[in-house]
Amino acid sequence: MAHRRRFTHAGLALFAGLALAASTMTAAQAGTATASSGHDPVDTTISTVATTVPANGDVNPYGVAVVPTSVGALHRGDVLVSNFNDSANLQGTGTTIVQVSPQGTTTLFATLSAAALPGSCPGGVGLTTALVVLRSGWVIVGSLPTADGTSATAKAGCLIVLDSHGKARETFAGYGINGPWDMTAADYGNYAQLFVTNVLNGTVAANGATVDHGTVLRISLLIAPGHAPYRAASTVIGSGFPERTDPAALVVGPTGAALAANGTLYVADTAGNRIAAIPGATWRQNTDGTGTTLTSGGALDGPLGLAIGPCDTVLSVNGGNGYLVATAPNGKQVQTVLLDSANTPPGSGALFGLAMKPGTDDVYFVDDNTNTLNLLS
Repeated sequence: MAHRRRFTHAGLALFAGLALAASTMTAAQAGTATASSGHDPVDTTISTVATTVPANGDVNPYGVAVVPTSVGALHRGDVLVSNFNDSANLQGTGTTIVQVSPQGTTTLFATLSAAALPGSCPGGVGLTTALVVLRSGWVIVGSLPTADGTSATAKAGCLIVLDSHGKARETFAGYGINGPWDMTAADYGNYAQLFVTNVLNGTVAANGATVDHGTVLRISLLIAPGHAPYRAASTVIGSGFPERTDPAALVVGPTGAALAANGTLYVADTAGNRIAAIPGATWRQNTDGTGTTLTSGGALDGPLGLAIGPCDTVLSVNGGNGYLVATAPNGKQVQTVLLDSANTPPGSGALFGLAMKPGTDDVYFVDDNTNTLNLLS
């Protein structure tokens, strides 16, 4: 069973102060670029990098995370992709993470077994879009498991912490984690903050009706050399997001999370068809409810994955129409790119995780209808 440390109020206050100082420094270094130059933030050429299907046949790629530092089996610039479905295409039963090189070589990074997890994970393993890789080599992935691929059997799940060789070393369960659906991180080296969207607070019991209980949880981690990250604190910074079960998507609720340099967390309010903004996400000690609205409607149609793109734009992929939408910090939708046109109608829930390719304006994204990692360049 995983061990947890307790921290004093003074220690937590110091931790919060360090996070605020680091986020402020990052924002200052980032400058004040905007999407007002008249140029589109991203290019429009789509290419397939590689398949995301491992030898066991897992499908439905969800999470996307770029490796920041070479350590262990992780190679800088490679992309990790988590699979949500098993080979029978049952949702909430995928157990694998694959590693894809920029040249298109796919290898298996991890296969996770519910029976072999080192701590609690209610319901087992069903890997979601919640996937991050820290500079220290720790990989953290969300699990929202089902017994048979249906929302009726969905359980609270957990976050699973893997080392740089793909071995599960720790789990984080409870304390606000309930159906971790997507995640981003602020990584400061010896400590980090996870921002996790949760979609199972009363959702299954509502049997398809919409309930306004979706949350965004900030989890503060301390990272010491040679030890798995310790969960120091958990704080609900967003709440009241609409969520519901869905026979096709399993769950519809707050999905993508993207942290801007100024400490604002953007959240894809999928059921509300908008992108929400929660200011002061790295330091606030209370919930901001559903935040303010950055943008809604327009080209948005079921926004799912989010990323911070060129010129501080917020990039969103949309399950309802297959478009990537770039939104400027002032809320104006400045560009749309059709990523998924193979389905009738386009979209069909194919788009989930996305991430910027380091050092470029290119965007990695997954298509779970073709089970591929793709590049927009």
